[in-house]
Amino acid sequence: MGDKDKLILDEPVEDGVKSYSRKHSKKAKGYLQLPWYFSGGIVLFWGLLFVAVVKPLFYRLPEPLTVEDASKGVFIAERAQANLYDFEAIGTKVVGSDGNEHKTVQFLLKELNLIKENVREDLFDMEIDLQYAYGAYVKWNLVNMYQGIQNVVVKLTPKGSTSENYVLVNSHFDSQPTSPSTGDDGHMVVSILEVLRVISSSTQSFEHPIVFLINGSEENSLQASHGFIAYHKWAKNCKAVINLDAAGSGGRELMFQSGPNTPWLASIYKQGAKHYFSTTMAEEIFQTGLVPSYTDFDIFVEYGNLVGLDIGQCINGFVYHTKYDRIDVIPRAALQNTGDNLLGLVRTLSNATELRNPSANPSGNTTFFDVLGLYLITYSADTGVKLNYAVAAAAIILVYVSLLRIADTSNVSSEQVLSSFVLVLVVQIIAFVLGLALPLLVAYGLDKYGYSLSYFATPSLLIGLYVCPSLLGLALPSFIYLKLKSYDKVSVAQQVQLTLHGHAAVLSILCIGINYYGLRTTYVITWTLVFYVVPLAFNLLTTLHDRGFSWTAILKIVQVAPFMYNSYLFYCFIVILTPMMGRFGLGTNPDLIIGALTALGTVLSMGFLILLINMSRRSGFVLLTLLSVAIAAITIASSSDIGFPYRAKTNVQRVPYLQVRRVFYEYDGTVSKDESGYLFSFQDRRGVSPLKDTNVDLTGLVNMTSDCAKYMMCGMPLYDHRWVEAMDDTMWLPRENPVWTPAEPILELRNKTVLADGKTIRFQFNLNCTDHTSIFINPNEDVTVSSWSFLEEYLTTNSPPYHIYYSYGIDNTPLDFSIDITKPDADFNVQLFEMGISAHYMHVDGDDEAVQFAKTFPDFAVTIQWPAIYKKYQF
Repeated sequence: MGDKDKLILDEPVEDGVKSYSRKHSKKAKGYLQLPWYFSGGIVLFWGLLFVAVVKPLFYRLPEPLTVEDASKGVFIAERAQANLYDFEAIGTKVVGSDGNEHKTVQFLLKELNLIKENVREDLFDMEIDLQYAYGAYVKWNLVNMYQGIQNVVVKLTPKGSTSENYVLVNSHFDSQPTSPSTGDDGHMVVSILEVLRVISSSTQSFEHPIVFLINGSEENSLQASHGFIAYHKWAKNCKAVINLDAAGSGGRELMFQSGPNTPWLASIYKQGAKHYFSTTMAEEIFQTGLVPSYTDFDIFVEYGNLVGLDIGQCINGFVYHTKYDRIDVIPRAALQNTGDNLLGLVRTLSNATELRNPSANPSGNTTFFDVLGLYLITYSADTGVKLNYAVAAAAIILVYVSLLRIADTSNVSSEQVLSSFVLVLVVQIIAFVLGLALPLLVAYGLDKYGYSLSYFATPSLLIGLYVCPSLLGLALPSFIYLKLKSYDKVSVAQQVQLTLHGHAAVLSILCIGINYYGLRTTYVITWTLVFYVVPLAFNLLTTLHDRGFSWTAILKIVQVAPFMYNSYLFYCFIVILTPMMGRFGLGTNPDLIIGALTALGTVLSMGFLILLINMSRRSGFVLLTLLSVAIAAITIASSSDIGFPYRAKTNVQRVPYLQVRRVFYEYDGTVSKDESGYLFSFQDRRGVSPLKDTNVDLTGLVNMTSDCAKYMMCGMPLYDHRWVEAMDDTMWLPRENPVWTPAEPILELRNKTVLADGKTIRFQFNLNCTDHTSIFINPNEDVTVSSWSFLEEYLTTNSPPYHIYYSYGIDNTPLDFSIDITKPDADFNVQLFEMGISAHYMHVDGDDEAVQFAKTFPDFAVTIQWPAIYKKYQF
């Protein structure tokens, strides 16, 4: 038996402090019996538990299967990986490029025809369709218009099936500029091919036909998924979707959206998935817009009224949308993980009885979460609300019972104990606030002095920057309280117990408040409380509650569960969101987000445990150590290369910019401006500052604020809605020589016709442009755009300047469009509106000067750039 156990068991039930030796008996100060190293051991043990158990479970992947296992009818990662090599070899796949519209489509059709040659024709019918999609829709305050976008679609139907309700499985094959898109979304594309290969050659049949959609324009404002769900012949029968996307590469895929309002889908995931990774908290965070990403799932829900599961790669998001999104960061085991899950989900969903009559199924939201990837817990949101209130109430009731028990065993009045607990509760409220506030204070300070994102390439700094301040905030108030409190009949062991009760009461109040607000993420607090309520109930039912520190034994054992889950959960979000902070924009301090998540995870993982340091005579030693580590981390973050955010290849700074030529035509046709330069839209908080001491010549770089106030859309070829939203933060670097573009947009005014009302004139245009073009329209104050050939609904829901984002894939036919301008005084011989044509040539490198300029950037910076031209006209 260890010394600690002897100290606990030797303590008299009647008075937990009277057995102290004379050497350490200082009752007036409340000194405790346990040795000094006990308090440090508490923190060290839980840290080691996280490193030894939680992290390995988080990164765990299954053993990949090879072609030798093919006879088993399972997903073969080796075959998928072979397809992925071929997919990557194509290179970038920007919409409109040869790589996207020809090479990738040919690759997919070749693989699908090979699969079709081996289909079990006695069991299945397999149809392959190549869709050319044309259409438009409103999203992000602009019109998304597309023509000739390609979708590769496959339908697998069981012989004799009478079901008219199909399962849709979707991913995309196009890419962002510079990226070979191996992870986003080649990983999912080859997973679909292998799942189709396995199912179509298997003797295991299913009830509902399966449509596999590999769409050709997701990165381009989700256009291809709209083209499918709005116009494809099989779309109207699709009732449930499994959407596959990526914001990372090479790990487990996260199921982060289920539904909407379809509780049985969480059960489908539980039955079908083999390797669980999912949480309601991810769904609620994603739907707040905190994550700077979108998926086709939104299109299917909004325009097709589908329900389903949204699943995405999310680990190692540092390579996402860069040239480093390659196969060398994707282990074969990651493909096996995705394939096992996808194969199980497709088979389960295609046999779901709920799809026989989707409208008859009960509605509602679901609370779901995996436990360390080993098990999935699901229950309805209504059940969750009741559970949350019940657990919070149980915690409060048991704390009250414990207070009465302490009063009884200490021979003091219950009123005295209750009044003492009120003070303890105030102390713990302060502790809870400090546990969250101190990390945020550090985050604010680092950002204020230009050191944000210091953990970007060195995540271990988070321990010192945010975990240690949070632990310090949680523990310091109770430490001071117990040191200052004069001795009374309530033993020190019971005083420590009161501090834990105070923390439980704070969590209970928080649980009730968040539950009332309606967040299903309340489950995290609820289950944290469950593992305090259980040991407290056990201790109250036995004599352990009254035997000095004996009550801590069962508590520490049971606390293993919430510690492991909460640290696993919040580590998950830190791993996922940290890379996203590198593309979160200039306007938000990302350290506040990461700091808040780290602090909340620390409070929920260690909130009860850190208070146990007060059992030791030298608990101040732990607080001093925490403070020292925090100071050391802040020093390292602000004054050493370790705190520099970026590393070549692995943790890069994204530097998006355009090689711009802009030409302004006045109403009489003369040119008032013709200039060239580079337009930067920095994506992270540090902006241009990391580049200032490098070889990049940024002489003359200015903010675009004045131009944005003077000209429509800053007078620049802003690319998509993200560039428009961030236009006030863009920066302009002029260059003397004109920027070269492989072509120029040609806008031709075909006709002007005064309509029957006499107050409206119709302008008819023909535009010959590139595959990524925006049209900006801004009417004068005394006129209105009353109608046009674009979507009419946009005019009723949006105000000028209007933005039409237009792209094409395989069909480069010039665009014909018309605009109706209404002017009350019918004077059409003056300027009525201005139009900007923003043309982007995304699959060329640019001229020699632009190429040489790009080469001057340091190796930690990844440039994402292309030539663009902007022409402004007055009509």
